[in-house]
Amino acid sequence: MEEWVGGLWDRFITTHARRDYPAAAVQLAEIEKLAGVLFRALGGDPGLRVTPALEARHGAARRWLSRIAGSDEKAAHAALDGETLRLPPSLAWFPSRELNRDHYLWLIALAAHDIEPYAPWLVRNQCATLATLARYPGLASRQRRLLQAHLAERIAADSLPEDEAAQERAIRAALESPGSVAELPPLTHGKSRPPQPVPLWLYPLPPPETEKTARKTAAPDAGSETREEQAAKKRHAAKREDMPDNVSPILMMFRAESILSWADYIKVNRALDDDPNPDAGRAAENMDQLALSDDSQRVASKVRFDLDLPAAIEDDVLLGAGIPLPEWDYRKRRLMPDWCRLQPMAARDAAPIALPERLRRPARKLRSQFAALQPVRHWQKAQPEGAELDIDACVRLHADRLAGQHFAGVGAYLAHKPVERDLACLLLADLSLSTDAYVNDDQRVIDVIRDSLMLFGEALSSTGDAFAIHGFSSLKRSLVRFHRIKDFDGKLDAAARGRIAAIKPGYYTRIGAAVRHATSMLEKQPVSQRVLLLLSDGKPHDIDLYEGRYGIEDTRVSLIEAREKGIKPFCVTIDREGASYLPHLFGPGGFTVVRKPEELPSRLPLLYAQLTGH
Repeated sequence: MEEWVGGLWDRFITTHARRDYPAAAVQLAEIEKLAGVLFRALGGDPGLRVTPALEARHGAARRWLSRIAGSDEKAAHAALDGETLRLPPSLAWFPSRELNRDHYLWLIALAAHDIEPYAPWLVRNQCATLATLARYPGLASRQRRLLQAHLAERIAADSLPEDEAAQERAIRAALESPGSVAELPPLTHGKSRPPQPVPLWLYPLPPPETEKTARKTAAPDAGSETREEQAAKKRHAAKREDMPDNVSPILMMFRAESILSWADYIKVNRALDDDPNPDAGRAAENMDQLALSDDSQRVASKVRFDLDLPAAIEDDVLLGAGIPLPEWDYRKRRLMPDWCRLQPMAARDAAPIALPERLRRPARKLRSQFAALQPVRHWQKAQPEGAELDIDACVRLHADRLAGQHFAGVGAYLAHKPVERDLACLLLADLSLSTDAYVNDDQRVIDVIRDSLMLFGEALSSTGDAFAIHGFSSLKRSLVRFHRIKDFDGKLDAAARGRIAAIKPGYYTRIGAAVRHATSMLEKQPVSQRVLLLLSDGKPHDIDLYEGRYGIEDTRVSLIEAREKGIKPFCVTIDREGASYLPHLFGPGGFTVVRKPEELPSRLPLLYAQLTGH
């Protein structure tokens, strides 16, 4: 009876204490693609990606029902930095889905006009609001509806202490009349609380007055996921801490009365494999913030990392001394000459092989399909000489003469001439360590890539098109590994298939240097159309700061350089998150995402056929 009554009370107080409207919630996953497109269309930085925001304890005043229920302690604030636009994973501040969706659109527009990112929080948001409404006055009605609904939800200033009330009045004035408030009045009492959250504004990173934060990835239907899947998607904020100095190991490092906070001392992200803790995952799920510290113990994983590097006698054969290449530093906004060194390599243990039995049937089908692209003879009109008269051309010429117009050099004959495909394609495959992951119980990503390269080569061998196949990976800027598999002047024979079968995953993904070298190879081909086909399973990444915005911007500049030289780059990826950054690199029509990696071998040749317009 007591538990039943307690359950009723918990449901009652929790329901009535909530200040949000779960039934009208809009998830970030519902508008994630629209968010990126709209942010860039409104003038936002195209290099930024949209991610879920941190959920933070705000420490502000709450209604008495919320204090009793222990709810409304946290809020997810929209934020903007040099690499990401962070939006709340879910918005349910208002009673209608229309308002909550407009709330997302307003935050995106505000972030696109963040013209004073280093100004104080209050001034920054007023300037962004004025800039947004000045450029897009059609948003004024939506912003007014959101503002009225939000002001009605805020705790009135009259019910707050004097100094908190002064800040609340200043925030309301800034919301209603942007540009009218220069700063917040100071808090005069030692126990004063920070202002109430303002969901219509951007917040700095990390959010102010925050002691513990947690980031949760939005899901369109959380009920369809298991607890383990939801926990795996959850991310945590972290802070740097010193290791506790436990000089007396027999004594506990904490007071016994704080036993309820024991989870704070669990090594969640452990460096040692011999320190198992089956409860660490559950403890991490319940923690708001993880603490990172330098341990004095020597970590065995560092030794294993070194041992993973192959000895020179076991590694692929180096071809030459390496090629120096530039790299774009987006922070300095300049191209750094000879910053990377690309090392051409060839497989050491590549024995010639025949086409595997499992690929022979699809290879025959592709060869028959692509045989139609071989050079054939066509009747060409309006030629200066030929076997027959072109009646259409003769009629046009006669009509032009009657009209007093004479065009020299216009042909009036039909000629039966062979039409050849004048193009070259270089397929550049990502061979980074991430390709060692499994796509199903039987295949890894690298296995799918091998099959794709073999079928791609079989298909293009039937067309007569000039093509080359190479792979790349990297280990810092001094070693960008470029695997030579098939050159333009080589054949797809048993030796080339052996080199495809010998490729293996390893290291990281420095795309910019590989694209620049591939561009120089394509540039030397005497054809009218050049295609660079990039096969990748993830975004640019390396361990020497080549990640995030830096890697993406260097890759983007390398692709711009390729287009300026008359080369058409196109990306085929199995990264399901590719739509968040690939439009910035390749343009909206310059990439495709293959949702089922096992379908890549059969789809890659067909994508090439569509790409080359045949």
